[in-house]
Amino acid sequence: MLITQSAGKFLKRKNSINLDGKLIDFSNPVVMGVINVTPDSFSDGGKLSSKKVLLNTVEKMIDEGVSIIDVGAVSTRPGSTLVSTKVELGRLLPAVHAIRKAFPDIPLSIDTFRSWVAVRVIDEIGPIIVNDISGGTLDSKMFETIGKMNVPYVLTHIQGTPQNMQEDPQYEDVVRDVSNWMSDRVKLLTKLGVKDVIIDPGFGFGKNLQHNYDLLNRLDSFKVFQLPVMVGLSRKSMIWSWLGIKPEEAINGTTVVNTLALLGGADILRVHNVTEAVQAIEIVKALKLTVT
Repeated sequence: MLITQSAGKFLKRKNSINLDGKLIDFSNPVVMGVINVTPDSFSDGGKLSSKKVLLNTVEKMIDEGVSIIDVGAVSTRPGSTLVSTKVELGRLLPAVHAIRKAFPDIPLSIDTFRSWVAVRVIDEIGPIIVNDISGGTLDSKMFETIGKMNVPYVLTHIQGTPQNMQEDPQYEDVVRDVSNWMSDRVKLLTKLGVKDVIIDPGFGFGKNLQHNYDLLNRLDSFKVFQLPVMVGLSRKSMIWSWLGIKPEEAINGTTVVNTLALLGGADILRVHNVTEAVQAIEIVKALKLTVT
């Protein structure tokens, strides 16, 4: 059994999270826009190191219907080299300060696996969502920190580290194994006082092509947690490698897999291209309205 009777508090599905006293509602799926301020980003290529370009990009996303902006300052691509906490903060803090000043009402998320980075950002700009691609496995203090800071947390599954996760990932049953891992981590987060958890099965983080498509095909299995589900499928290799194209050519493929994820119960689409994701949500919403 993935969820025991002691986890009865998850029997009623959570359709929102509390961020600094304001509810972010997931009754209808929402879009999280990706802002990478890393110089080696495959999507932005370091262009967002310019404050003007950064703010123009965020403004465009807001105009297109984004609900959350997610800022990352460390590359976690397969085989990537991790930078120091000092370098990460040197990239991240100016970006989040600029975004918060220019767009004070947009909910912010930071893509980090370091608890100290989360503490610094929250101390300087206030409550944000912490989006941890390691699910607490790369920093043993992360869960405790999130509980103390009382902020929402994205629990992402990973097998291994960004440096080795794609070498030879192995599962008996990827959906069952990821679900069991999630169950243990959610219980620990709850014990440490974390009130708002979003789960992300971690497409591409220690999964081969078959694992990724198995997760997508059975995404509705994660409804058992009764927690919001986020997917990060945007321009992932499971799309472009299968189609034999370049990552920047995978916008259409991303829309297809995002639509399938919505049909499987995804609440948050984490994407680089906001318009296409918003349109996918609207079409799936119309489809569900026709179901009697």
